[in-house]
Amino acid sequence: MNREEFMEKAAQYIIDADEEGVVELAKKYLKEGLNPVDMVANGLSEGIKKLGDLFERGEIFLPHLIIASEAMTAAVKILEQAMPSDQVGKKLAKVVLGTIEGDVHDIGKGIVATMLRVYGFEVFDLGRDVPIDNFVQKAKEVDADVIGSSALMTTTQVGQKKLEAALEEEGLRDKVKTMVGGAAITEYWASKIGADLYAESASDTVMKLKEIFS
Repeated sequence: MNREEFMEKAAQYIIDADEEGVVELAKKYLKEGLNPVDMVANGLSEGIKKLGDLFERGEIFLPHLIIASEAMTAAVKILEQAMPSDQVGKKLAKVVLGTIEGDVHDIGKGIVATMLRVYGFEVFDLGRDVPIDNFVQKAKEVDADVIGSSALMTTTQVGQKKLEAALEEEGLRDKVKTMVGGAAITEYWASKIGADLYAESASDTVMKLKEIFS
């Protein structure tokens, strides 16, 4: 199996929410000596992106997303074991991540957390369905450089706007960079609410933050 076939199969297993299949594929991929970061960025994340599109169009429903998220997490754990890591030594920046309140899954955000850790960022992952105040308090606690929030649904994206306002009220807005992403989010929305950065994908997140903090 060549690289392209591995990527296509990884994406399809995620779309199908097939945890057993994607875990076995990840193990086989590592035995071939291929780059684990590549599979996360260009295989698993492609599947997640397509699932987000299907969800927005009402072609799949939340239970499928949750199962797919669990499949993705299991595959990432396998791949992480072989990932090159820049974690030794000084961290590039502290990043607080979470899925905005009302979104009850971790689709995509888990991949972002993994990729950031691989490239030397210290990540504080708050999980899913995170209240606005939790973002603010965690940012204070760890003296965060970046707060990243994800929203998969148009019904929850308003939480990102509320987060901007909450940071302003707490006097933190000028001390952190805010980044927004998720299936429901566009660059226009990021600009409209005053976020510093819009991330289209996990790879895009890493690239933009490395430009600022490297």
